[in-house]
Formats: sequence, structure tokens, C-alpha cells
Amino acid sequence: MAGTNGGSVFLFLFILSTLTIGLPILLAEFVIGRRGQRDAVTSLKLLAPGRKWHWIGWMGLVTSFILLSFYSVVGGWILSYLARALAFQLNNTDYGELFGSVISNPVEVLTAQAAFMLLTIWIVQGGIKGGIERTSRWMMPLLFIFFIVLAIRSLTLEGAMEGVRFLFVPDWSFLTGKTFLLALGQAFFSLSVGVTAMMTYASYLPKEERLGQSALNVSLLNIFISLLAGIVIFPAVFALGHSPEEGPGLIFVILPAIFNEIPLGGLFMIIFFILLLFATLTSAIAMLEIVVSTGIQSRYDRRKKMAWVFGLLIFLVGIPSALSFGTLSDLHLPGGTVFDFADILTSRIGMPINALLVSLFAGHVLTKADTADELRMNPTIHSIWKAIVRYAAPAAIITIFFAYFING
Repeated sequence: MAGTNGGSVFLFLFILSTLTIGLPILLAEFVIGRRGQRDAVTSLKLLAPGRKWHWIGWMGLVTSFILLSFYSVVGGWILSYLARALAFQLNNTDYGELFGSVISNPVEVLTAQAAFMLLTIWIVQGGIKGGIERTSRWMMPLLFIFFIVLAIRSLTLEGAMEGVRFLFVPDWSFLTGKTFLLALGQAFFSLSVGVTAMMTYASYLPKEERLGQSALNVSLLNIFISLLAGIVIFPAVFALGHSPEEGPGLIFVILPAIFNEIPLGGLFMIIFFILLLFATLTSAIAMLEIVVSTGIQSRYDRRKKMAWVFGLLIFLVGIPSALSFGTLSDLHLPGGTVFDFADILTSRIGMPINALLVSLFAGHVLTKADTADELRMNPTIHSIWKAIVRYAAPAAIITIFFAYFING
């Protein structure tokens, strides 16, 4: 997203969106989820009985469903690359040509997508403690350490400083309504805001958990990891003679090329794709958890069944996205391929609209006493947050939407 939308300007708008809009709405989802202590739909029904606000939960569920249907395709690509790395087939090859052949092969992409969804289902059926938390505890820190190593190597490549300038020296010609909306959508996606994922996770949090501190930690770490990923990718993009506008393929074209530049690159490549697979799985788990938690309706004996039913349905819906770069490459919808269209429906439309509704609910429906009871923070800070979710965040989202559709 940064590569195709101006680099530094996109990064600036992403950070701005995360701190001024994403963080307050993330906190709003935390408050609603823990206050309701149920899935998003049921929590909203309990907090606003007899009103239609629970449709936020249903909209989040549909958005998550569509999002995972094409996100699982990317997860499948990672599995394909991991299999090749394990066979040491990623050394000294034309990575651009390889990526094109992988995503256009219908048998490979569907098999890999199915395998990724099976992994996601298997983890989600085990629940938060049994599946999600246990696997997160040690693999995420490993990925972080590995990114540090890659960043150091990327920055020491000849010509790397051109990528640093691309990432940090702004080209203000990219400052448009479109770039702002894309950055806002990316902020929502990376925080899992606007799909009620954080509402669902917060329903499991104990009362002693400090929601404000948790939301701030999530937002700041999210920004830091995003910056680190940019430092890994873009210096290497320019040093190795690639274009930053290559899109999602950058991670499959550039990173293997970096590994070729370091000792024991083949081994490090295996480790990296294992960790990258896990990082991708954590997002997929959040999306499937939203759907499953709504489906089980607090009947936890149904978790395993619902995980399989919804997981398989998501896989079926995602088949056209998986075939978008091969068999169905000639099928064009608004915005491009089926894959592109699903992305537009979720990140540019579904997530911002749902985040807007969450903000309005927290600002105008939840009483100040309710939110104060959940947040337990300084009254002045609480009042500022309440004003942001009541007025500033909705106004910002609507303005960005208006600028996008009027000016592009």
C-alpha cells in the first residue's frame, strides 16, 4: 500500500489515522466488547435493547467474512513459498517470474488457500486460551527479532538510502483524498478496527485489564512494526533495482532476494516464512473468531462445529479471488479483479463505515457513566476521548470519504 501510494506521504497519513482516528475507535470497541461480555451482535443488543445498533455486529461479521475470503489467498501464497523454501527452491531464481507463476496456477493457489484455512480453523476451534493465545506467545516476538535482523541487512545494501528517502521524505503530490482513505483503511485493517474483531476479543478481558493502556500499546506497537516492515522492504527495493509499485508481490519478490545476500540465506528464509505464516494466521484467526463467536451464541460446545462450517464457507467464497490472477484474470469488476473488488468492499467501504457506526455508538448511545466505569481513567482524558468518538472521528471519516469520492 505504501509503495503504490507515495511511500512517505502514505506512511504519514497512516500514522496520523492510527493515532487520531484508529486509536479512539479501537478503545471504543474495547469498551463495547467488555461491557457486553458477549459476541458483537449480542453485546450491542444488550447495550441498546430494542434498537437497531446490533446491525453493526452483523456488518462486521459480513466484512470479516469477505475479508478472510481473499486474505486467505495471500496466506496460501505464503504456504506455497514456505514449501519451496523447505525444498531450498528459492535460491538464485527470478523471483518476479516465480511469483507470477505461483499466483496464476489454479491448482496450487486453491490447494494452498485450502491448507491455510484448515490451519486457521484448527486454531480457532481450540478457543482463545487453548489455540490463539498459546501460539501467539512465542512466535510473535520471534518475528519481531527476525525483522530487526532483516532491517539491518536491508539498510547495508548498496543504494539502500534511496529507499529510506522514499519512505521518509514526502512527495506531497500524493496527498489526495484517495491516499487518505487508503491510509485510513490500512490503519483500520492493521488494528482490526471496523470488523468488530476487537469488540469480540475484549469480551474475554477481565475487569482489571486497563483498556486505555492496552489500546495505546496496540496502536504504538502497530506503528513501530509497520515502520520496521517499511525499513526492511523499501531500501532493498531500490538497492535491488525493483519498483515500489509492484504491490503485494513485494514481500515475495524482494525479501527472498535479501536472503540471497546474507550467509545461510536458505535457512533464514525457512524461518522467516514460518514466522510470516504465523503473523498472517493471527489476522485470519481474528476474522474467523468474529464469525464463530456470533454463530455459537455463547454455546461453547458448538465452537468446533461452527469453526468448520464457517471456515469451509469462507474458503468457497474465496475461490474466485484465488483464481483472479490466472483462470479468472479476464473477469473485471469495479476496481479490477475479483480480488481487488473484495479488497475495495472491505478496506475502503465496509471497515470505515463500520468504524464510523462504532464511534457514533460509543459517543452517543453509551452513557458517560458506562464508559467511565469501563475505562477508569483520568476524567479529563475520558472527556477528550468521548468528544473524539462523538464528533471528531465521525467528522474525519465522513470528510475523508467525501474527499475520496469527489477528488479521488
